[in-house]
Order: sequence, then structure tokens, then C-alpha cells
Amino acid sequence: MTIPGILGILVFTAAAVAIAKPVGLYLYAVFNGGRTWLDPVMRPLEKRIYRWTGVNPAQEMRWTQYFLALLAFNVVGFVFLYIFLRIQAGLPFNPQHLKDLGPHLSFNTAVSFMTNTNWQAYGGEFTMSYVSQTMLVVQQVLSPITGLAMVVAFIRGFTRKSGNSLGNFWVDLVRAVLWIMLPVSVISTLVLVALGTPQNWMPYVTAHPLQGGTQSIAQGPVASMTAPMQFGDNGGGYFNMNAGQPYEAASAASLMFQSLLGVSLPVGLTYYFGKAVKDTRQGWVILGAMVAMFLGGTFVTYHAEAAGNPLIHRLGLKGPNMEGKEVRFGPALSSLFETLTTAVSWGSTAAANDSLMPIGGMVPLFNMMSGEVIIGAWGVGLLGMLSFAILAVFLAGLMVGRTPEYLGKKIQSFEVKMAVLAMIVPTFVILGFTAWAVSSKGGQAGIYNPGPHGLSEVLYAYSSGVGNNGSAFGGLGAALPFYTWTVGLAMLFGRFAMYIPALAIAGSVINKKTVPPSAGTFPTNTWLFGVLLIGTVVIVGALVFFPALALGPLAEHFALWAGHVFGGGS
Repeated sequence: MTIPGILGILVFTAAAVAIAKPVGLYLYAVFNGGRTWLDPVMRPLEKRIYRWTGVNPAQEMRWTQYFLALLAFNVVGFVFLYIFLRIQAGLPFNPQHLKDLGPHLSFNTAVSFMTNTNWQAYGGEFTMSYVSQTMLVVQQVLSPITGLAMVVAFIRGFTRKSGNSLGNFWVDLVRAVLWIMLPVSVISTLVLVALGTPQNWMPYVTAHPLQGGTQSIAQGPVASMTAPMQFGDNGGGYFNMNAGQPYEAASAASLMFQSLLGVSLPVGLTYYFGKAVKDTRQGWVILGAMVAMFLGGTFVTYHAEAAGNPLIHRLGLKGPNMEGKEVRFGPALSSLFETLTTAVSWGSTAAANDSLMPIGGMVPLFNMMSGEVIIGAWGVGLLGMLSFAILAVFLAGLMVGRTPEYLGKKIQSFEVKMAVLAMIVPTFVILGFTAWAVSSKGGQAGIYNPGPHGLSEVLYAYSSGVGNNGSAFGGLGAALPFYTWTVGLAMLFGRFAMYIPALAIAGSVINKKTVPPSAGTFPTNTWLFGVLLIGTVVIVGALVFFPALALGPLAEHFALWAGHVFGGGS
């Protein structure tokens, strides 16, 4: 580890924390009737959209109605994208004459982009035509908004004093598109073009390298896909290598801009939460817990990658582990980005996760297994962290011997059961599908690396799917039908198994009277609660996943330092 590398990580973290308040204030203005600089343009357009679609913005929804509207919106997006992928060969803007995607790959991709996972069981520039890439961008613009709408509705459940409605999903959707996603995506696209990312509709360029032969260099609307991809925490890149491809991240400055873009709305949501509940310290405590876990994971990864491979060192070649890394970024930026991409749940990559050291690879894996609450994506991370907060105040209530309270609302058995359900279902899916994969012929056919590393790859695939992350370890036959179908199902469970319990909690607490704090109330706006929250996340994750991690990355780590390696497969 080097001083510049450590300082770079700390400076980035400080910048991310610094933008939390301005972004949070903007979100508060958008969703709570405040004024913004976009109002003169967007408010007339918003009214026209309601008139054209027949939406009554004054009509609010119960939690069940809100969820059904959200589900219908997602189903329509899935159907349209699936159809486009199946008829790709007959559509225009296909200069490479790429063929249609088969049924299993179309299903996996449509589910992936509908759930904001953006898992790519294909090479983007070699599989998708320009029009298909554009349809993926549509989903990258729309799919993150469902998570944002979810957390806004959830917060309303705790902030409203009476009633049984959580707002109008269609209003939240329209406002998020017009005031947040579209303007930021347009501005970010221009910034990326200025930083060297191409934006064109040209055919691929054939180059003639000095060593002979030919090389096809992909072109296309890269910047306009990368901007909403990173801002919306999508991760499904134009190129198979994501930010490791020079066209997508032309420099370290471009990579850092994309990193701040991806983290901006999740950190802003924590301040929005504090502002909405009229106690900004609540939001800062949540953000503090997230940042502490993120920094811990980043430095563990950086240390593992900077220490290098002991087997290579025995050959007299000292230095960090550079396998699978862009030389432009090195171990520090690569460790930062790979940890961030799983902490924020956007799944983009700038290095090969499969080439990380075992402990370095375990950190992104644990980030996803935690429920993507370490910062998290649009709304989903905060939603998961608030579920952990409910569990934490329940545990605190047991310690002081009284009914726990959170934000003035009594937390009773129903809320605790729903919070636990939101954690148990994704866990069951990850471990269940992993067990199926390693014990069945269909799953074993895609495991190309024997031993603990192969298990880590399978664990990572399903953790990425359930966590709606989309990044991959690599070294796994992800395009095989077994994995396209099962990872597709994992994405669906991961998305909606959290949504239903979360909205049920919001629908329950909105009917409860606010209880004034007393001497027995455990304060949730102090550093002590932040420590309890971190402990709850880490302990729950360790208890559930430690056996699997012990058989995967931990076993590989100790075997590697003992000088034992496992033979390659084919």
C-alpha cells in the first residue's frame, strides 16, 4: 500500500460525503413539493404527461396498490425488452448483422435490466446491435427509479402522522425521470464525451496492428449508455470489459467522475431521509455506518492486492497483484472501484474480479451478501439499511426491556418479521441455488475452475443476481442455459422479495401514532446506534454466510499461502 493510494481513497470518500447534503436537499425539493431550477421546464411537461396517460396525481395509493403499480411497470418493461432481443436481427442499426438472442439469454437479459441488475451473460459489443443497446439504455433509465420510489414510499410510512397511503407511484416515477435521471444523464454524457468516451453510430473500425492480422474496434453510442448506467447504478456496460475498456473510461479522471456519479444519489438519499424525518442526524448516522463499512472493505481489498501473490514472490518477482488490472489504474484505484461497485450495487467493473486475491475477492462478495446495504443503489441500499435499523432497535429494545421504537413509531412483531423476511429470502436463494449448481450436472458444466475458487465463482454469481448487482467473478459458464435461467430467477427473487416486506412495514407503521421519546427510548441519532447498526449488519452476514465463505475464498487464501494451488479445468 502506498501513501498516494491511501490518500486517493480517502479523498474520494470525503468528496462522496460532501455531496450528500446538496443532493439530499435537491431530492427533498423534488419529492416534497419544493422549488428547483428545472421547474419552469418540467412542471408543464409533467402536467401534460398526467393528462396524456390519465393519471390523477392527487390520488394516493395504499401499499398494496403501490406495489401492484410498480410490478405492472416492471412487467411491461420486461416484455418489451424481451421482444426486441428476440427480433434483433430484423431491426435497423445493426451494421455488424448480429443475430437474435435465444430464449434463455433473452430472458436472462430482459430480467437483468428490468430489475436494475444488468448482469451480462454476453459480450456487449459482440452480441447487441445499436438498437438493442439503446433499448437497454431505456431500462437503465427506468429500472433504478423503482428502487428510488420504494424508499420514498417507505420513508413516508414513518413520517406521516395519519392515513394509510404511501403516495402515488406514477407521480414518483414521472418526477424521478424528469427532474433527476434525464437532466443528469444528459449533462454526464457531455462530460464523458469531453473526457474521451465516443458517441457515434459508425460501423466498427478494422485496425491493422503492427504484429499483423486485424482487430475490430467497436464504435457506437457509448457515452449515452455509460452516463445513465453509472448514475443509475446499473452496471451493464456497452463493452464486456466495462470501465476496463479505454473507450468507456479513457483516464483515471473519467473513472473517478463515473465513481462519484454512481455514489451521488445513494449518499444523497441518506441526507434526504434525515431531512424527511426532521432530524438530519438520523441520516448522518446511517451514512456514517455505510462509509465506515465501505472504507474497511476498501482497505482490506487494497492491502490484499498490494501484498501480491506469495507464489509469485517465491520466484523472486516482488510487487502487487497486477493480474487482471488496468495498468492505468493500478491496485489502488482498482481496489477502490471494485469495492465501490459492490458496495453501491451498480456492478460495473474496472478490473477482473476473478483475478483478485482470495481476500480481495471476498470483500466484494460479502458486500453483496450483506444485502447491498453498504451505501447501496438507488433506494435499495437505504431500504435494506433501514430494515437492519429496525432489527437493531429491536435488539436494543430487548436489552432495555421495553417495546422498541424507531422514529417515534413502535416496532412490534409484524415489523420485525417483515424485516427478517427481507433478509432470509435472498439468503435462502443464494445458498440454495449455489448448492444446486455445485451438485448438478448442469451447474457443474459451467464451473471451469476446481476447488474453492470455483465455489467462490458460483457464490458470486448468485450473490450478484440476488443483490441486483450485475458484476461477475468470471471463469464461469454464465451463458449456459442452467445459469441464465437460475440467475434470472435469482434476480427476480432478489428484487421483489425485498420490496414486498418493505412496503408492508411502511403500510403498517403509517397507521401507528407517533410516540414521544422517553427515558427508556434508545436514541437512533448517535454514534452508539451507528456502531450497533454496523454490528448488526456484520454479525448477521457472518452468521449466515461464514460457512460458505470458509469453503470458498478463505480456504483458497490459506491454501495459497501454504503453497497449494488447484489445477485448471476446461
